[in-house]
Amino acid sequence: MSKKSVTAAVLGLALAATTALAAGVHPGKESIEKSGYKGPETCEECHPGSAKGFLDTVHWKHASKVTNVEGLNPKEEYGMKNRIYVMCNGNDIVNNLKEIPKSPVTGKSKFSGCNTCHPGNHLSDVGSTGAAAEAAVDCLVCHSTDYDFRQRKPFKNEKGEVVMGQDRSAKAALAIGKPTVKNCMVCHEAAGGGVIVKRGFTFTKDTDAHAAKGMVCVDCHKAKNHKMPTGHDPNNWANDGLFVSCSDTSCHGVKPHKDADLNRHCAKIACQTCHIPRTGGAFAKDFTVWEQTPDKFYEPTTLKKEANETTPVYAWYNGTVKNTPHFIGPKGSKKDGKSKITPFKIFQGKAYYNKQTGELLSMDFAQPMSDGDTRAGVLSAAKTLGLKNPEKIAKEAVPGWQTIYFGSNHLVTKTKALYCANCHAPNGVLNFKDLGYSDKEILKLTSPELFMEKLAQKQKEDW
Repeated sequence: MSKKSVTAAVLGLALAATTALAAGVHPGKESIEKSGYKGPETCEECHPGSAKGFLDTVHWKHASKVTNVEGLNPKEEYGMKNRIYVMCNGNDIVNNLKEIPKSPVTGKSKFSGCNTCHPGNHLSDVGSTGAAAEAAVDCLVCHSTDYDFRQRKPFKNEKGEVVMGQDRSAKAALAIGKPTVKNCMVCHEAAGGGVIVKRGFTFTKDTDAHAAKGMVCVDCHKAKNHKMPTGHDPNNWANDGLFVSCSDTSCHGVKPHKDADLNRHCAKIACQTCHIPRTGGAFAKDFTVWEQTPDKFYEPTTLKKEANETTPVYAWYNGTVKNTPHFIGPKGSKKDGKSKITPFKIFQGKAYYNKQTGELLSMDFAQPMSDGDTRAGVLSAAKTLGLKNPEKIAKEAVPGWQTIYFGSNHLVTKTKALYCANCHAPNGVLNFKDLGYSDKEILKLTSPELFMEKLAQKQKEDW
């Protein structure tokens, strides 16, 4: 085919796509109805190179280079693929999707693994590359509004390999569109061991001001070539190098209020501090003691609250993260010129530590999920990671706690946002002493003199 013919064909496809989109129909409908859906191969008729590009995203690799967390090698990649911390106490390596040992009570088994949400078929797993990986990408799990999630479950093929099922039906493919809240929350709402556990929020019109306006996740997290912008959560390490902020000019900007006093606060106060006064989810887990569930399998002992039930803690945060075996959280100060007072959910997890090194140990969940034997899980993980003397490590492992600060970035409210008297009072939500203010400064910051006239006028108008 000549260069002129190729150009004409591409322009023809582009014109057809534009016409179809203008009519509210995703292009390619006739092709799918005629030939069915063959996975990324079908998508790439109009989106060439998309599958290969997707393999270089955090959603596929579950890891990236991390530059804002102390103690990490800047040349290595970190994320759910290999991190060890007490929200999950495992990762894709030690908790690779597998069939766990049979329950000694029921004789039944089940599939479990941290990479259950990975958008591949598990034969091409986290971080895989090449033609097979490109063909394994589950485009529709994010892009179809009629995806049958009952098909997305693991099974064993004729070779005994664990495969993650996908809905590659023409019906699902004909319902292509912008990812909906459901497409995102199927994984993100249930992360960390169940619904409202890790992040502790729901995204509905009743719980979030953005959802109430009809917005969906990708209205703020606008992907570029499948690379997804994220916030600066101290616990959310892996990223695609793109970040989203309320102060972006495409969102609220640096002066979002009509009130100049409130806009001045934006220099030192994160938007979330006033507009996300509550959070939820798990606040404690014990990976050393697992509880038997009604199906006679076991889960780590977990304490949690519903969305909007937990009061956050406030700390200065400059975007960098302290990272130790017993603490992961924000770094910052009142004096560094970069930090803002920011809300966080505090989570505390109990797990096993290496008696010799003091390092946090990971756990393979297969054995404890079957019979509650947690040290067997430590032993399996130590063997998988190639640690020396894994039997000794597991036997001598010492229980201990790690505290993690999770960012509060959802459950946004306008009508119930904090106002002057919620903070500037002796019993206000901000602990000015812990935030580094002197007694003299605190006396001034907690006096009604700061807001008396303003609130009196507002009260008069409200009445």
